[in-house]
Amino acid sequence: MGLVYADIKLINGDDVVLARRNIIGQEEVKEMNVSMLVDTGSYNLCINEDIQSILQFNVVEKRLAETADGRVVECDVVDNVQVRFKNRATTCRAMILPGSCEPLLGAIPLEDMDVLVDSQRQELIVNPEHPYFAQMKLK
Repeated sequence: MGLVYADIKLINGDDVVLARRNIIGQEEVKEMNVSMLVDTGSYNLCINEDIQSILQFNVVEKRLAETADGRVVECDVVDNVQVRFKNRATTCRAMILPGSCEPLLGAIPLEDMDVLVDSQRQELIVNPEHPYFAQMKLK
């Protein structure tokens, strides 16, 4: 199986809250479309410093993370990242990777949006068993 990429919309959830309260205008909500590597081996959503500089998510902590090559790096963790793919959405934290590192869509947001990797077509798809809305397992 080759690499799978997906077009993902990232939105600053804090801005969405401010817009709902009419503190900022809807046009001021920071958002962007990003082509992300779908990485089922990564737990979290990972964005890079370039994306963070545009969307300006709130940094809530620092964490150590092991990279694919075995290095351990310290990363900022941001909160209230809205992730949208087709008719699915989730809100989660994201780790900030250095510079312009490739952004990763990890297992936690994938599971929460109830999407699957179609290995034959090499693409991210909405779960065909639940095409209209995400369904979660509670056990």
